[in-house]
Amino acid sequence: MVIKVYLASSSGSTAIKKKQQDVVGFLEALKIEYTPLDIACSEENRMWMRENVPGEKKPTNGIPLPPQIFNEEGYCGDYETFFDAKEDNQVYAFLGLPPPPGSKRKEAGEEEGEEGEEEEDVEEQEAQDEEELRELEEPEEPQSEEEEEAPVTEEEEEEGADAEDEEDE
Repeated sequence: MVIKVYLASSSGSTAIKKKQQDVVGFLEALKIEYTPLDIACSEENRMWMRENVPGEKKPTNGIPLPPQIFNEEGYCGDYETFFDAKEDNQVYAFLGLPPPPGSKRKEAGEEEGEEGEEEEDVEEQEAQDEEELRELEEPEEPQSEEEEEAPVTEEEEEEGADAEDEEDE
């Protein structure tokens, strides 16, 4: 399976450039192989991308902007759908790829089975991690000097007062 990312190498829009960099950088970070296809230098790439983006995904002007992501000839989505998948930890499902071996997160469409127990362990660990984070984030209330000292009983006050009187004499 080949992931194809349609990009514009000479886009004048900084927003498009940032979106393209975000997609490409994320794929590289996950070590997902992809093929960048430049629509600025290749009329063939531009026409193929425009023809293969589904009608409901095209903007009102009818011309889809890069980046557009495909798995072979199957349309995956644009930057917004990629970003949503990234936020939901569903990038592999979005791209139509199996999750890497040993991944802790279960991707959409994965069958239940022995992994159900592993998922519970992961959920328990995540809950513990969240609890630890909350504890770390809660600021410790500073104690005043009065609170730091142990409370003084009446007997101790009287003894202290008697000792001061004796010193004065």
